[in-house]
Amino acid sequence: MTRVVAQGTFDLVHPGHVHYLEDAAGMGDELHVIVARRANVTHKEPPVLPDRQRRDVVAALDPVDEARIGHPEDIFAPIEDIDPDVIALGFDQHHDEAAIEAELAERGVDCTVERASSREKRYDDEVLSSGDIVDMILDQRG
Repeated sequence: MTRVVAQGTFDLVHPGHVHYLEDAAGMGDELHVIVARRANVTHKEPPVLPDRQRRDVVAALDPVDEARIGHPEDIFAPIEDIDPDVIALGFDQHHDEAAIEAELAERGVDCTVERASSREKRYDDEVLSSGDIVDMILDQRG
C-alpha cells in the first residue's frame, strides 16, 4: 500500500484545493492530509477559519482518508508518525523539495517528494485562491 501525505492551510476550501487532493490521492492508495496550524502559517496571511474547522472540512472530502492538524512546533513530526511513501506538494506551494528531502533523510524517513499538477480555471469567474476569495468578500461586503 502506498501512503501519501499532502499538507496545506486549506482556508476557505476551493476547487484548486480539491484538485490538489485528488491529484495527491492518485499518487498512492491512502491519502493523509496535514492541515497547518494557524500559528505556523508565516509565509502568508493567517487563515480566517479555526484549525479544527479547516481539518474537519478537509476530512470530509472524498479523496482524503485521514486529516489531522499539524504539530505545534515540529512540522515533520506528523510525517514521521504517518511514515509516507510520497509527500505531495501543491504545484504552487512555497516549499523547497530539496530542503524537504534533506530533512527527511536526516530523520530516516524514506519517501519521495512530488509536485501536484496545476489546475487551470474552467470558467472566467472561477476563483482558485483563498486570498482572492477573502478579497472578494471584503470588496463586496466590507
